[in-house]
Amino acid sequence: MSRIAILLCLCMGVAFVLPTNAGAQLSVQDDAIAAGSDPARLVRIRAAEMPEITEPVLFHTPEADAILAAFEVFPPENAFNQVIEDWPLHPNSASIVASVGADKPLRYNPDMGFIIVPPDQELVDVQLVGYPGESDPGPYPVPENVPIEGWPVWHQRSSETPPTLEEVQQRPPAYEGDRHAIVVDPTRGKLYEFFVMGRTEDGWAADQASIFDLKTGEARPDGWTSADAAGLPIFPAVVSYDEIERGIVEHAMRVTIRRTRRAYVAPATHYASQLTDEDLPRMGERFRLRADFDVSGFSPPVQAILRGLQKYGLLVADNGIEWAISVAPDPRIPVLHEELRRIRGSDFEVVVAPE
Repeated sequence: MSRIAILLCLCMGVAFVLPTNAGAQLSVQDDAIAAGSDPARLVRIRAAEMPEITEPVLFHTPEADAILAAFEVFPPENAFNQVIEDWPLHPNSASIVASVGADKPLRYNPDMGFIIVPPDQELVDVQLVGYPGESDPGPYPVPENVPIEGWPVWHQRSSETPPTLEEVQQRPPAYEGDRHAIVVDPTRGKLYEFFVMGRTEDGWAADQASIFDLKTGEARPDGWTSADAAGLPIFPAVVSYDEIERGIVEHAMRVTIRRTRRAYVAPATHYASQLTDEDLPRMGERFRLRADFDVSGFSPPVQAILRGLQKYGLLVADNGIEWAISVAPDPRIPVLHEELRRIRGSDFEVVVAPE
């Protein structure tokens, strides 16, 4: 019951009994509103019971769904949890959208899988061979079955004889893709992300490793990269199956842009371009699907994404194909390409955080 309804009942002399947790819910709602987040989302998450995690849990399972439903990722005031429906337009919005491609379609990559680990997961060494100076030191709680970017769906849909996870984990001698790997520890509130990850004869190796505190949301040092060029975490921005089933993706989503500017804006901490044209988006730039875009003609899974794009928007996270968002490579998520391609760059606008 809202506070307005409570006041009306008191004024009218109506007797009622509040739920035993009503005070706590009102407090949570107040916290979310003050932080610019969605009160209903926060109440739902904090009311859910976190299952006990005793062994590694892969992302494409009902067990992972139950954990994610009860997992509060970052505080309400964090940029990934901000509701941006009413944020003001960037004064250069139209030109920035045009630089990305007003006629280019929205795309998605079934790329970013992850594994959830218990708090006592064994720590292992990972050799850092690319950006050790901008990496967080280990050891890290990497389980034997940590998935590598794209597994399993990308391989299943592109090959009649898809490789096993063990085969995918083998690190090639030369760069053959970003090969992100993501490990999540909900109990400790820690996130571990790796770039160009894989097994070698000497054990695990990666070009870069980042550790994020999912309880505080503390950003990386200014000027540092992460497994993504913008210095941002990947996991909080990935579309997962449980969100699609719930009917809305309740966080900002990760998007790649081919040509970005030599600049970044919070929450990003790093750029990856030498281009200085102010019509180009910065790392961390925030896009929003226009409020007047009609989502009713799309399937429920796509509507869940589009509603999230209207409410939470996109964060420019890396250089890559234009307007491509990251979706977990979960076999339970249907192929979304044809529907998403009906949305064009011109359906988006650039917004800025209110002062």
